[in-house]
Amino acid sequence: MPYNTQLSKLILREYGRHIQTLVQYAARIEDEEARNKLVQDIIDLMGTMNPTLRNVEDFRHKLWDHIYMMSEFKLDARSPYPVPDREVLTRKSIKLNYPKSKIRFAHYGKNVETCVHRAKDMQDPEMQQEYAQIIANYMKLVYVNWNRDNVNDLTIRQDLESLSEGVLVLQEDSDLDTLTRQMPTGTGNGNNNNRHKPQHKQGKHNFKRHQGGNRNFKKNR
Repeated sequence: MPYNTQLSKLILREYGRHIQTLVQYAARIEDEEARNKLVQDIIDLMGTMNPTLRNVEDFRHKLWDHIYMMSEFKLDARSPYPVPDREVLTRKSIKLNYPKSKIRFAHYGKNVETCVHRAKDMQDPEMQQEYAQIIANYMKLVYVNWNRDNVNDLTIRQDLESLSEGVLVLQEDSDLDTLTRQMPTGTGNGNNNNRHKPQHKQGKHNFKRHQGGNRNFKKNR
């Protein structure tokens, strides 16, 4: 019994060796009717491997492309689709290079740096200042998600000025909490979950205390 390493290379591993052997056998059949009948049976067999897609038109087209590939484009069959081009089907996929760029402040992310660079190029000073305000609000929001305990407006303003090389400078009284006030309750560290929760306990306690005072008043009266 020969080992797989001694057999021909599998062209499409997802179909297995038996399907490939059937395809290569069909390509050698001289009788046209018998060859086309066997090819159609092989197509149906290949479709049973993905029964949910078996009747989808695009999927059937792909099966025919695959059967030509497994026959090394030697198969002569009556296909309902144009015979595919060998160079198109066998071309290697283009490798996309992963973008490599150094981020100065990783906790802010690359998008913040992109926004800062765009704000630096703005010609309208008023629009530039408003855009810088929005960026700073977002910077504080993502900073809070990363480390809630040590965030302050001075740090955000200094980081924004550093990223913009001194171009974007915010006033000390700038409101940087517009986005953080919209954060859902309970985000961040467990020690700070009550920071944004309304304090109802004190009011409830005072209400009971007033009730008790009223009872005492009635009793003394």
